Amino acid sequence: MKNFLKLFLLFFPLLFLTSCFDILDKVNIKGDGTGEYTIILNASKSKTRLASISKMETINGKKVPKKAEIENKINEAAKIFKGTPGISNVKTSIDLDNYIIKLSCNFKKIENINAGLEKLKTQKILGKMIPTQVYSHNLEKKTLTRNKVNTFKEDYDKMNKADKEIFNDARYTSIMQFENAVKSQTNSSYVLSPNKKALKMEANILDLILQKKQIQNTILFQ
Repeated sequence: MKNFLKLFLLFFPLLFLTSCFDILDKVNIKGDGTGEYTIILNASKSKTRLASISKMETINGKKVPKKAEIENKINEAAKIFKGTPGISNVKTSIDLDNYIIKLSCNFKKIENINAGLEKLKTQKILGKMIPTQVYSHNLEKKTLTRNKVNTFKEDYDKMNKADKEIFNDARYTSIMQFENAVKSQTNSSYVLSPNKKALKMEANILDLILQKKQIQNTILFQ
């Protein structure tokens, strides 16, 4: 399960120690396939608890990472993304007073993000079980696909009670914005905006782990 957790908590090890955090995964895609990718990890609701934990050496048998370690991990991930062909303008924002971390970049095509994730896996920042082929974009067929991810229910079931509580109030939000209007999609969990140029899906992270709610979606543009 540790490897799966890194999919969501890649840049923020302290989130392992609190259940109240939000993850925003945002993609903005232009008509030519270029765009911007952003991930924001927000644990500000738990900042008082995390500030106290950060002064400790260990908690529940887990080593508490220092702020310098967190910053180094984020900078390492950013450096890897910067070295990925097709990815540019990599930016990071680290607010360890409010426990909000942001990473963003531009891409020539959405598959560049897949390549960046694959590099993170090669450098062992991501675990072996983590899917890296997350997006597929076919300009000719006017389709964008968020690929299916595996279920981790068996891994979750093996966790102790304290570790399971990490996910009790954890939330995930996916926002996809487009220059072209959406004609149809295959996953009704994503809400289509009135102008048909954005999709939004909100879910409890636990529901995604147990696949009570699915991330995959195939979008057809007008």
